[in-house]
Amino acid sequence: MPKRLVYLDNAATTAVRPEVLEAMLPFLGREAFGNPSSAHRFGRAARAGIETTKRAIAAALGAEPNQVIFTSGGTEADNLAVIGAALASRDRKGPFRVAVSAVEHKAVLAAAHFVTHLGGEEIILPVSASGVVETAALDEALARGVGVVSVMWVNNEVGTMQPIPELAARCRPHGVCFHSDGVQAFGKVPVSVRDSAISLLTISGHKIGAPKGIGALVVRDRRAIEAIIHGGGQQFGLRPGTENVPGIVAAAARRRPRRGDQRVARGPCAARVQRVDPGHRQRGDADAPRPRRRRLLLGLGVQHGVGRAVARAHCAGRAAGAGRCRPAILVRSRHQSRGRGRDDRGAPQGCGEGESLERGAPQVRRRSSEAAVDEAAVGRSVFLTAAVSDRPSAGRGGVW
Repeated sequence: MPKRLVYLDNAATTAVRPEVLEAMLPFLGREAFGNPSSAHRFGRAARAGIETTKRAIAAALGAEPNQVIFTSGGTEADNLAVIGAALASRDRKGPFRVAVSAVEHKAVLAAAHFVTHLGGEEIILPVSASGVVETAALDEALARGVGVVSVMWVNNEVGTMQPIPELAARCRPHGVCFHSDGVQAFGKVPVSVRDSAISLLTISGHKIGAPKGIGALVVRDRRAIEAIIHGGGQQFGLRPGTENVPGIVAAAARRRPRRGDQRVARGPCAARVQRVDPGHRQRGDADAPRPRRRRLLLGLGVQHGVGRAVARAHCAGRAAGAGRCRPAILVRSRHQSRGRGRDDRGAPQGCGEGESLERGAPQVRRRSSEAAVDEAAVGRSVFLTAAVSDRPSAGRGGVW
């Protein structure tokens, strides 16, 4: 009997849903394939699809339709937010300085670092052991003067949720633009910019059942950012270029996962992990509400018919890294906070490409660890906990 394959990496990307593909097809055919900037019927049909999507996404995020700027994905949206806001601040004779948390997605961290190449400065905000931004550090950065603060809504590696409305509210009295990368939050937890101090919000289509290559940045005040690519006047000149109409239409075809698609057997799995390893530690705030998805840090295979979950520690890394297995950002940030050095790639010293963190960092379990898990409880869960230990010679892993 052939083995049944189960996909468990939906934080990296999701399959295109059938209803999404169906919504895209008219804009790939002869009826609505036109350039949305054209005045003829084909162009008007394409433009209508874009405007309908804008209204749907704006309604889901508590924004206005004209505040939705489409991009090629979350990475471009993050770059437009961080670099664009820094440039706008400089143009207003404000501080050419950005502050981002230490556990941001690489798209934000790299964008902040690029600001330094333009002559600006970057501030890396430290986080607590659970991955939450330290508000005292944020207040210190605001007192120093920054053009933009960027903190992700839900961490893509461990699932920690940041208190985004509170952090944004701290920025408002200083007149500082606040950006949040909501890629891992949109469609999983309530996300809204209405009645908040959030200035910019990033979302991505391929995390919610749409194809790759489409994202959006909610820009509540167009004066808050400057364009970072230049061309025609599409999208108020903030993101010029002919729009990806089929991708845009797909982004709103399935804004939220259906109930049951992403069930997480958190309680049963946590109980079984406790029995297997009573001394394990859990990353993040175990009592805080968490999104339905849990970041899969280590490979997980589910043997159907046997009812066992087998966690294999290949690498405590993440998906968005050009096919390379790199230490997770949260691991690296905590590793650095303990005074250990980093190499020129930002990784802990002594940890090479594709290697584990066994040398000079939290130990990754090399051997398989098996714990009986009720198959019915696991179901189609896409994210379960994975084993990493702070105890270099403990022989057992902690739970992320």
